[in-house]
Amino acid sequence: MNVLTSLFNALPGAVSQGFIWGLMALGVYITFRVLNTSDLTVDGSLATGGAVCVMLIRSGAAPWMAVIAAVCAGLIAGLVTGFLNTVCGIPAILAGILTQLSLYSINLRIMESKANQAVSVDKYNLLISQRYVRELSFRNPIFFLIIIAAVIIFLLYMFFGTELGSSIRATGTNQNMARAQGINTKFNTVLGFMLANALVSLAGALLSQYQGSADVNMGRGAIVIGLAAVIIGEVIFGKIFINFALRLLAVIIGAVIYYIVLQIILQLGLNTNDLKLLTAILVAIFLAIPYIKGKVAPKKVPVPAAAEAETPAEGGEKDA
Repeated sequence: MNVLTSLFNALPGAVSQGFIWGLMALGVYITFRVLNTSDLTVDGSLATGGAVCVMLIRSGAAPWMAVIAAVCAGLIAGLVTGFLNTVCGIPAILAGILTQLSLYSINLRIMESKANQAVSVDKYNLLISQRYVRELSFRNPIFFLIIIAAVIIFLLYMFFGTELGSSIRATGTNQNMARAQGINTKFNTVLGFMLANALVSLAGALLSQYQGSADVNMGRGAIVIGLAAVIIGEVIFGKIFINFALRLLAVIIGAVIYYIVLQIILQLGLNTNDLKLLTAILVAIFLAIPYIKGKVAPKKVPVPAAAEAETPAEGGEKDA
């Protein structure tokens, strides 16, 4: 009974964190599914968004201005990764690692050589705070995060429906065919990296306000959490959500489910030091589910149309 009570009390926090990390997972989705590549910049750009946001708030800037600045920082991080990949010819994974590595030092400089910088809701007027996560009021961060998630999904849906957005999707689907159609695939790749890391930095800015601090290591393992949200959303809702906007929504829901599952396991007594191991196991399980289903499910052998047409005719001749 105590376990159920503790779980019920922890659910609001899990849901709010799920929405924040779901925004980050949208950035992972853009590179992983839309661009069909892997970007490891997110482990650094998440912390960059948090660092920029917290330091600007501490210096007296309005929280929403700090969030916009964090998004701009994410755009720059994505631009660097895209430049290394398209102009310098460095593979996307290595380009992301190089950018992520450099961002660690940059984030330390942003935070005045301190690994952690606090921003208390008592001193600053923050957009969201985990202090109010259990309140039935508009100060509850869940309401704000639902609105933000809906707006982001709507904007992404509208953007990827434009000519430019469609060309980015075409670039991820088949670069050779896209180039044959006159599409500048290098520009689209860079733009995709920039958009993805802007979303990641947005999540970092909101996360730092939510938890009341920015940490230089707050983005460590973010790519795994993002992949977990994407895979969970696809496995559960892949056959139901066909529309692109619904697929984006599935990513958000996947992140929420991921954090709820984590809370359930933590309430059962799992050591918090094993969270990374648990994340890896969850991702592996959800990645393996479609493969196992394909192996176990019976395969239908297609019948040639000519054979189907001949069968009744042959039967008719015998009857005659």
